[in-house]
Amino acid sequence: MTEPTPPPRRPLATFLRASSGPAPTDGTQAVPQDEDAPQSDFATAQESPADSDADNDTDRQPDIAAAAADNDVIRATAAEVPPARADLSGSTAAQDDAGDAAFKRLAGESSGPPLAATPAPSFMRAAEPSLPTPRWQWGLVGGLVLLLALQITLADRARLAADAGSRPWIGGLCSVLRCSLPAWQEPAAFSMISRDVRPVPGQPGALQVQASFRNDARWAQAWPSLRLSLADADGRVIGTRVFAPHDYLDPGADTAAVLEPGQSAQIAFRVREPAASTVAFTFEFL
Repeated sequence: MTEPTPPPRRPLATFLRASSGPAPTDGTQAVPQDEDAPQSDFATAQESPADSDADNDTDRQPDIAAAAADNDVIRATAAEVPPARADLSGSTAAQDDAGDAAFKRLAGESSGPPLAATPAPSFMRAAEPSLPTPRWQWGLVGGLVLLLALQITLADRARLAADAGSRPWIGGLCSVLRCSLPAWQEPAAFSMISRDVRPVPGQPGALQVQASFRNDARWAQAWPSLRLSLADADGRVIGTRVFAPHDYLDPGADTAAVLEPGQSAQIAFRVREPAASTVAFTFEFL
């Protein structure tokens, strides 16, 4: 009798699946089924139980040898796997270590390559400290402010010169900057020194007016306008007229000239009498 040829060695996964099946209920040993075996052989084995019992001893020896070989493979594989920590008291420490390692990986502190830094939103960024402003910049700003104020003052110098409180310093500023100021106007500061109104001989209805006045103001004034009023014996005004500087000054005289403080002037001109009943007259500076 020849020795039976051992069946082909099955993979470990196939052996485990075959051995993990349900145990037979009739007391016989389950024989693992080869998935690669044809279905006809399995059917034949089911139909002839006597033959399977006869060959049970013969087929069992190769299966036991294959199972032993598979067990050797399982033990070799298990030897390569590091044993698990059986110390239950250190489970909390192991969890803490694992948590710390995960936190370090998230924070970019692990031994691996650092994560790319993501820029924070603009509203969460800390304000960078500003450098102190140099002093020369403050000086430049102050100079520009003074220049602007000076330009505004010069543009409004006519109004400022018309005020007695601001005229002294605006006059001093214009004397330095060589700018012109309008003449001071204070009609009440003119004082009448002498006046006279009389008929012109040989010219009926013509009157000769002569007057002398002085500038008593603090600053020079332009020639004033002069109002002449004529009245009758009852005090009623029968005629009035305003004479501008070019009306009472000689032809060719400079009407743009000014009367300095304390300077006096004398004028003379003729007017037509409005009525023969003129007996009184008054002068008023405008």
